[in-house]
Amino acid sequence: MTTIDLPPNLDDTASVSEGLASTTGAGPDRAFRGLAVAAGVTVLVVLALITYSTTKSAWPAFSKYGSSYFFSTDWRPNSKQFGILGFVWGTAVISFIGILLAVPTSIGIALFATEVAPQRLRRSITTVMDLLASVPSVVFGLVGFYVLRNPLQDLYRWLGDAVASIPLLNRIFGQDGSGISLLTAGIVLAIMITPIITTVTREVFETVPRNDKEGALALGATRWEMVSGVILPHSLGGITGAVMLGLGRAMGETIAVTLLIGAVANPEITIDVLSPGEAMPAAIARKLPEAAGDFRAALIGLGVTLFVITMVVNVASRRLVDVVDRRLKGAA
Repeated sequence: MTTIDLPPNLDDTASVSEGLASTTGAGPDRAFRGLAVAAGVTVLVVLALITYSTTKSAWPAFSKYGSSYFFSTDWRPNSKQFGILGFVWGTAVISFIGILLAVPTSIGIALFATEVAPQRLRRSITTVMDLLASVPSVVFGLVGFYVLRNPLQDLYRWLGDAVASIPLLNRIFGQDGSGISLLTAGIVLAIMITPIITTVTREVFETVPRNDKEGALALGATRWEMVSGVILPHSLGGITGAVMLGLGRAMGETIAVTLLIGAVANPEITIDVLSPGEAMPAAIARKLPEAAGDFRAALIGLGVTLFVITMVVNVASRRLVDVVDRRLKGAA
């Protein structure tokens, strides 16, 4: 038997990197790697520059007003008093309403499209969701203002009268029935983010292995048991990502909220969702063109605060998903 001596650079001790370097495609591979690294670094640099420039512009308000800027509800530009807590509360309330209404609806539509609907109807649902996700936000705002406002006004008055004698509910659903309120803004936000959450969630559901679903059904599980025991646990991380994407859209929405929330000059913390209020993006869009000095710095500080809140929410959601995934894998 004839033996063949391998070249020294191809013996068993050669590293993978040396083997790649010896191939003709090493140059394009290195170029692609450098391009990918440059793109990632560019994103980080742009993010750092945005953070630096906005924080620098808002710093006069941060340094002058200190903790009262973040924890006070007294927003009176004429008196040089700037407390943003009312704006933060309004943003949180309408975002919570939007997520509360949109997430169950989105998950239901995604499950129907992937597990129940026939193929032709499935394609129609996918097309409609993709189209709705691309509709500009100002269109949703106009629909809410001209189409939903009057019916909701009648509904709010009926709801306020119905719960007038019920403790706590009469504080959540007060007697204000103008149709321009925190709840109206939250409802329109829910309509806006439902296509986004639905599209991402549907794609996540389609990644669940068919063998896992068919195995659960073969073992005698009902369709709901298969959904709750196989599809939802497998898709938890993707669903959370979809919800965070929708939450980011809801927290940063400007035009639709500006039209529907009510534009209160000095918003307070209230649990009455039928009352008008104000949100951080809407306040910036409404007041920044005429602002100067400390007023301008305070408005830019609203943007910086919104950015920080969004980052904290995203980091916390990722940590939560990691914890749940580890527990699920440990249980399995």
